[in-house]
Amino acid sequence: MNITVIGAGNGGLALAGFLAMRGFAVTLYNRSLKRISSFIKSRVIKLEGEITGSVKIKNVTNNLEEALKDAELVMIVVPAFAHADIAEKVSKYVKDGQIFILNPGRTFGALEFYNIFRKNQVDKDVIIAETQTFLFASRTSNPGVSHIFRVKNAVPISAIPSTKNEKLKKVIEDIVPEFQVVDSIIYTSFNNIGAVFHPATLILNSGRVESTFGKFEFYLEGITPSVARVLEKIDAERCSVARTLGIEPMTAQDWLNYAYDVLGNNLYEAIHNNAGYQGIIAPPSLQNRYIFEDVPMSLVPISEMAKKLGINTPAIDSIIYLSSIMMGRDFYREGRTLERLGISKLSLDEIKNLIYKGV
Repeated sequence: MNITVIGAGNGGLALAGFLAMRGFAVTLYNRSLKRISSFIKSRVIKLEGEITGSVKIKNVTNNLEEALKDAELVMIVVPAFAHADIAEKVSKYVKDGQIFILNPGRTFGALEFYNIFRKNQVDKDVIIAETQTFLFASRTSNPGVSHIFRVKNAVPISAIPSTKNEKLKKVIEDIVPEFQVVDSIIYTSFNNIGAVFHPATLILNSGRVESTFGKFEFYLEGITPSVARVLEKIDAERCSVARTLGIEPMTAQDWLNYAYDVLGNNLYEAIHNNAGYQGIIAPPSLQNRYIFEDVPMSLVPISEMAKKLGINTPAIDSIIYLSSIMMGRDFYREGRTLERLGISKLSLDEIKNLIYKGV
């Protein structure tokens, strides 16, 4: 199978090497040449950490049309705030039978992608899907070199509409058996664990980040008992919204066991029992996707959906407001609002019909 990975950042570089090591013909695309210039000719990616070795991929390019020409599966690994732009650009080159997967979609990423394809009158028979989280924790250690800290045991994935899930399952299980097809993107979007772990931890460690330039372990040092209690409150609010939408969510603590086989008496213990978080250093500044991605594209749609359902989310809202103040932005205005997603005026039943049936 010809697989194209869009985005050569921390995740995309690792995923391209990972899939190539599994024997697939992989093309890696990145918008700018800067990230790929050092290995665009050699096409060699080196993996370190849990998976080690060097592999030569099929192609490395900054030409999107070239990257999509023979692609059967397109793995999109860019921050969620770039999903809409990628959907606009990709829609010009879509072919029948292609599968587009957002890795991950954050909250309603696949719905946003799906709406842009419909707006641009893409009439091809394609599958649009999103994962609940990224397959592994990884960091680019040097140009063309990626360190994979830990591959997750399993990652939920779903297509929109859900009627495409059976076809998705037949294809994806042979490529990434760690992907587990679930009922709908309501499950993947509202089990968004990054929304729980990333923004609040960074905001509550902002003084430390700015004074040390992030020279501490993000999860194991940044999440103290009191920070973990804030995360538990955010998680409880997320789960309340998910249950009202008709799914039984995984708590953050349950997810750590599901993805990493770790247990604990509370969230703090479970996080600190996770060897997969060892060595993951905090961002060097607050100008980071943990805020610019996870607040407007994860927390804002969760907060907006909660308001539509009549659910109070004071912890989530507090992090959105604090992030907006600290960054000098209005993330409620900029974010993935229900109006921007085209569902603000729909009833809950109509939203579910769109997600499950595409109507």
